[in-house]
Amino acid sequence: MKISVVIPAYNEEKYIAKTIDAVLAQEYSDFEVVVVNNNSSDNTANIVRLYLGDERVRLVEESRQGLLFARSAGLAAATGAVLAQLDADCLPNKHWLSIASPYFKDPHVVGVTGPYDYYDGSWYFKFFALASQKTLYRFFSWYLQKKKRGALLIGGNAFIRKTALEKAGGYNTALQFYAEDTDTAKRIVPFGKIVFDTGLVMKTSHRRFATQGFFTTSMNYYKAFFSLAIGRTYSSEQSAEIVHPR
Repeated sequence: MKISVVIPAYNEEKYIAKTIDAVLAQEYSDFEVVVVNNNSSDNTANIVRLYLGDERVRLVEESRQGLLFARSAGLAAATGAVLAQLDADCLPNKHWLSIASPYFKDPHVVGVTGPYDYYDGSWYFKFFALASQKTLYRFFSWYLQKKKRGALLIGGNAFIRKTALEKAGGYNTALQFYAEDTDTAKRIVPFGKIVFDTGLVMKTSHRRFATQGFFTTSMNYYKAFFSLAIGRTYSSEQSAEIVHPR
């Protein structure tokens, strides 16, 4: 099963090379890397072009500013049966694709996600952030699916069955950042189930917390999450419409 790793990138010259290197080091062999240059004004695109000699790497241009415009461009360009969402400051370990891919042998699975490990944060920030995700996030996702109110995805560490996302109408480009992953989860979960694997850990930067402050950033995330999570339920008819793999 081919996996398309989609990486939106806006002014990511400090991070993008390490992220691409980490993806290319995967032990799983059937994948492509689609980097979406989202109107960058720095050297991001030129750095990505250095990798275009590898047939697994492609560069897509998206001039409309916004994360979900970039993800939508990646969806349109992807040739894999599964999309792997990755942020430009993430460092997947070599087992990342191998851990997630077997879940999609089950035709009822439309998404797989796991926690973040904020590698450049303080030890106590890293510890409590990872512990809370492995417990609370996993519970929230299970509970929301049980109550038919959505699910939980970690935006830069998520695998989505492409046909499910297409049936859901793609990404909601009216959203820019906060809650975009919750919205995507809620759009695809009527067609199957989303798995939260606590072992599917993704190293990522805590730079947003460092810039905006822990409290402000956390409140923005949780406010956006719960505002969507308490929205309308989805129907049993939608739930029964399971997406099967190609």
